[in-house]
Formats: sequence, structure tokens, C-alpha cells
Amino acid sequence: MESCLTRFIRYASIDTQSDPNSTTTPSTDKQWDLANMLFEELSNMGLQDVSIDDNAYIMATLPSNQLKEVPTIGFISHFDTTPDFSGTDVKPRLIEDYDGKDIVLNKEQNIVLSPSYFEDLKQYEGQNILVTDGTTLLGADDKAGITEIMSAIAYLQEHPEIKHGDIRVGFTPDEEIGRGAHKFDVKKFNCDWAYTMDGSQIGELEYENFNAASATITTIGKSVHPGYAKGKMINAILLIQEFISLLPETEVPQHTEGREGFFHIHHISGKIEKAKVELIIRDHDKSLFEERKAFLLKQVQELNAIHGDFFNIEIKDQYFNMSEKVKPVFHIVEIAKEAMESIGIKPIIKPIRGGTDGSQLSFMGLPCPNIFAGGHNFHGKYEYLPVASMEKATEVIVKICELVAAKEK
Repeated sequence: MESCLTRFIRYASIDTQSDPNSTTTPSTDKQWDLANMLFEELSNMGLQDVSIDDNAYIMATLPSNQLKEVPTIGFISHFDTTPDFSGTDVKPRLIEDYDGKDIVLNKEQNIVLSPSYFEDLKQYEGQNILVTDGTTLLGADDKAGITEIMSAIAYLQEHPEIKHGDIRVGFTPDEEIGRGAHKFDVKKFNCDWAYTMDGSQIGELEYENFNAASATITTIGKSVHPGYAKGKMINAILLIQEFISLLPETEVPQHTEGREGFFHIHHISGKIEKAKVELIIRDHDKSLFEERKAFLLKQVQELNAIHGDFFNIEIKDQYFNMSEKVKPVFHIVEIAKEAMESIGIKPIIKPIRGGTDGSQLSFMGLPCPNIFAGGHNFHGKYEYLPVASMEKATEVIVKICELVAAKEK
């Protein structure tokens, strides 16, 4: 069987960055490169019902190897990488037997991955770790998940003594721009439940996530020669600045943790005639989430009352907290927990400070908790992936399949 290490490096070398400004699915043509490769690999492995649709969604089945009827389960990962940082010409580098010290990612640019800043790195001393060259992300989010699913399926094929029911595999585009589940055919996938392999550090097991929305605030100004602007000019940039000043200073990502929500400004642009700020709204608590949206609407209304109708706001819900759909079938979380514990992994059950395909899929009728893929520092040049974590995630998948097979449907 191809090792997790070589398989991941092969996938990571393919640029699959998604584009939030595109209206197609997938949002970039280059995502097809990995999608077609995965489709071909699944077909060559001899799986059944292997398909890739017009939007690059991939599905396949490893058939049951036992007579009794047991639940059909699925494992899902996404193949796009974030548009937040370059995913072009990724060159993973293996640090063998990590010594616990600073890792120089790029000497010329003085880019250093240091455990003094990224403290989680310390727990992997003595392990083999994949890192970047400091110019791109690594792509463990979520090519590590794809690697683990493919490796687990290959292992089950090579070990028919491990009993399992029907196992469904699903790979999706555009998760990083919030569209990964939008065109996922849950009925065709035909599972009792599934797991996304899209978490971070080893042991993570998540069935709660943020409620999420996006907000765009636009201001319209009036441009007048600055020498003669008194009483006439309306500077849209300053209006946007005034709106931003009304946001709670401590309710931002860098000052929050756990179940604490936030507002996050991620893009601002403008000229005197027109300016725009884009932000996201996040909260685990549904009522607090609604209050955050109402707060923004109120600020815009009050600013319009002061200045005139120069402000416009558009809020769009993105996804909701999957716990609402997972808690009624909580045994699916308990199975994953048991799988981890049986192979010596201490489960870290905590809310996701983000979202996965699973959050949307759960509301589409497919309960879908999230399991660690093993990487750290996603979406940037400091991303790294302990190889042993990837191997353990593969073992977790195999063990889940085995545990589910021991149950009657």
C-alpha cells in the first residue's frame, strides 16, 4: 500500500485553490486536476458506483464484506485549498525526528516556524513532520483528509479479515469558500451517517460549529474638489471608518476562544464616491448569533439617521451549528470516540471555531461529525502536518468501519 506520506505529497503538489469571486462549480478549473486523478484512482482500486459529476463531486462505494445488514457510513473530505494564501507550486519538506527547535522554512526570507510562537509544535518532538518552504501553504486542509480516506479504503481492501458494511467515499470542491456541500447529492450518497475528515490536531472530534453569516456594508459618497469641499463632500471612506469604529473591539478572532463569537473584518476597499467593508459573523449560540446580525442592522440604521441614507447592508446566512442535528443521533459521535480510544488516542471533543461541509450536510439530512486530519496552522505558510497524526487518522477510519460492522442495523 502506498504510504500516507507519499500519497499526501502527491496530492499536495497539485494546485486546487478555490475562488470566492467565481460563479462556477468548481470555482476554478484547476480543481479538476486532482478531482480527475481521484476519480481514476478510485476506479482503479475496483470500488463500486464510482462517479464524478459535472461539478466535480466524487463518490464511490467499498462494498460490504459480510452477510448481515449494518449501517452504511461515509467519509468526506474536500480537495480545494483556501484562497487566503498561495497554493501554487507547493513543495512539502519532511523534517525527520523533529528536535523541538525552530524550523527555518525559508532562509532567504527569514521565515521560521518556531515552537516559542506555535506552542503545539512542542508535542511533536521526535516525530516526522511535513512543513512548507515558506512561500505557500501545505494543503493539509484538506488533502490530509483525502489521503487518510484513500489509505483506509486501500487498507480495508488488503485486509478482508476486517469486517465492514458498505463504506461510502465523498470528495468535494469549494469547501474553503463555503460552497462545498451546496451541490452535494445526499440522496445519491445514500448513507445513514458520515464523518468529515477535516479537523486539525490529533484527537479532535467535533459535532458543534459556529452559526455563520457574511455581511457587506457599502457607503455612497460625493466627490468634490477638496479645495472647495466644505459642506459638499461626503467621503465614503470616512463613513466606512465610522461604521468600523462601532464594532466591539474585543469581539474579534484574536481576542476570542472556545464558544465565544466574533465579528471579523476581512476585506475593505474604497474611494471617495464608494467604499465597502466585508466581514463575517460567528457565534455558537443561535440566539447570540441573531443578536449579532441585529446589532449590525441597528448600527447602519442609526448611521443613516445621522448622515442620510448613505449606508447599505447585506447579510447572508452561510451555515448553522450542526449540534442541533447530531445530538439526536449522538451514538455516531460515541462510535468515533470509542475508535480513537481503542487505538490509544485521547479524544479532544470541542466546538469547531469554523465550519465544515459536515455542518451543511447535517442540515441536508446527513448527520456528519468532524474528525481530525492532523494538520496545524491551516491557511498559511506556517502550516505543518505530523506524519504520525495522518497515519493515526487512517487507523481511526478503519476502526470506525469495524465498530459499525459489529452493530445490527
